[in-house]
Amino acid sequence: MTRQAGGARTRRPPAERRAEILRIAMETFAERGYQSASLAEISARVGLTQAGVLHYFSSKAGLLTGVLDLRDSTDIEELGNERPRGLAFLRHLVETTRRNTEREGIVRLYTVLAAESVTAEHPAQDYFRDRYQGLLALVVDALDEARDRDEIADDVDTGTTARVIVATMDGLQLQWLLEPGSVDMTQATELAIVRLIGRDLPAAPGR
Repeated sequence: MTRQAGGARTRRPPAERRAEILRIAMETFAERGYQSASLAEISARVGLTQAGVLHYFSSKAGLLTGVLDLRDSTDIEELGNERPRGLAFLRHLVETTRRNTEREGIVRLYTVLAAESVTAEHPAQDYFRDRYQGLLALVVDALDEARDRDEIADDVDTGTTARVIVATMDGLQLQWLLEPGSVDMTQATELAIVRLIGRDLPAAPGR
């Protein structure tokens, strides 16, 4: 409900209210983690009762799922209809780190929830397990494509290299969150990938 001039109250559209709940939940989970954040706290920040929030999301776990889906939709929009191939996909990963420096809230949310998900019975455990498996598969495919195109050497271990690339990106995000001025995530990510594959990456589109 919102108040108009003269004191009259109007009901906000459900889609608008749902988006606001997701935004507040995303901020709260990023600040406090899923386990420490309560549905009561999120409800109070939104300006609804807990029953009001549960009208849009069936449970706290359902709210978490909505937040993660929202985050994924951002990544899908950035990737487009078809992912880049070979070394161009590795350049895409570097450019992703550049964009992440402009969205600290999303990076913090991902980092906090990913760390929490290793605990027993965490509702996002399957999500992060599947996400890591999917991301690793994409990086392996890109490295295999690069090898088939003679963009990298035949002796590059694509499976291990993919894991090191993903681990490097995660580790740099953590350092950046703890001390933003201490690391240039974009530069460090590109340096690590170039050293791992022994080849420079293609220039970013438009650069």
